[in-house]
Amino acid sequence: MTSRGQYVITCDLCDKPTKQFCQVSLCVDCVSNHVDKHQSLTHDIVPFKSRKIQLVFPECEFHPHQRCEAHCQQCDVPVCIKCFLSNHKGHNAIELSKIVVNKMRDIETETEEIEIVILPRYMKVEAETKVKASECSARYNELEQNTQRYRELWHKNVDIIFNNLSSSINSKKNDMLTSLNNHQTLLSSLILEIQKTIERNKEILKTNKVSQVINYESKLKEYRSTPSDINIKIPSLETNTIPGVELNIELEEYRAILTQTSISSQIEEANYYSTRELLDKARVVATIPTAVKPIWRVACVGDNAAWVSGDDILMRLVDIHGFVQDIVKTTSMEKPSDITVSRQGRLVYSDAKNKTVNIVRYGQTEVMLTIPKGWKPRSLCCTRLGDILVNLYNGGQNKIVRYQGKTLKQEIYKDDNNKDIFKTGEYRLCIAENNNGDICASDLNADIVIGLN
Repeated sequence: MTSRGQYVITCDLCDKPTKQFCQVSLCVDCVSNHVDKHQSLTHDIVPFKSRKIQLVFPECEFHPHQRCEAHCQQCDVPVCIKCFLSNHKGHNAIELSKIVVNKMRDIETETEEIEIVILPRYMKVEAETKVKASECSARYNELEQNTQRYRELWHKNVDIIFNNLSSSINSKKNDMLTSLNNHQTLLSSLILEIQKTIERNKEILKTNKVSQVINYESKLKEYRSTPSDINIKIPSLETNTIPGVELNIELEEYRAILTQTSISSQIEEANYYSTRELLDKARVVATIPTAVKPIWRVACVGDNAAWVSGDDILMRLVDIHGFVQDIVKTTSMEKPSDITVSRQGRLVYSDAKNKTVNIVRYGQTEVMLTIPKGWKPRSLCCTRLGDILVNLYNGGQNKIVRYQGKTLKQEIYKDDNNKDIFKTGEYRLCIAENNNGDICASDLNADIVIGLN
């Protein structure tokens, strides 16, 4: 059963409860002040419960000194008595006061639902998110402590393994806490907005101005869609020891092995060398709704989320249910040329105006690469070895460059016979890396796909 509370209507001149009414709400103490201030007016002061609000109808824009007290149903506009004798002669109409009564009733019902049902639900989700953030931090701290304890069992030459391990944990922890904090910030912002909507609606319920009531725009449908919760998945630290022979430790995709004769550290990505049969017919796994129209770029983050971008300056992280988890703006205030995701799951985007490739870490945008003069960055691809491939464009010429960190390692635009690999034209190259580490480029100017070893 839902309990329904009533809000107190206060005096329009102070914050005390309303007792009297004279086309404005008044407390007992403010009645005399109101009368003294408006001595030239006639006052009809009655108990608040016996009030009759005198509606202020809008002036007719076609007939001076005439008030529009009706609404033409055929033309869907307010009209005065003279309008019925001219442009709206013979049209059906309804009294504006009836429209106001119905609209006021809807606003009151909607405000009650927002205040009594929806706002507590948002506040509950926010509180749960705070608890999860605290638990997440504590469990990650415990994970770091276990890592340090295992470190002491290993030889000093394997410090690099545990440094990588700690870096991975911190990265995962920061990414998860950033997602939770962003989610909490989003909820706090929405709660503040809802509270303002409630206050605004209450003001409308007290007004006698028809235009404010008529122009009211409902946000009830928007507020009913409570943002989805964030699931927390804490990785476990696994270790296996054969005394005198082998030490083995793993954290998700990270694995390190120490044997009597060698120390090896390797990073294995799930399904990295896996092969999959191509289906005869494509199968739809999920349909994810977004507010982006048209969608120009998509970059997957794991199996349950993706960054998407369109014609505006925003890049949105959307989960599999279509809820926006994060939003990033381009620093140049122009739409991104392309987006991709690094091996650590961080958003990377190219900015043709600033001639940079940027990466977003913990909510902050950093310049990752500055493109040589005369060239503009377009398509991007992060490789499995941590390099980044960038399609550069200059007056119809395309080339692919490989960066390792900030160092230029390779330029691809000529073949062994010193001939241009890519056809001159206005279109970009779309680039990707296959499981063999080869570069695949679709040359839209030549309508071909090129494989480069």
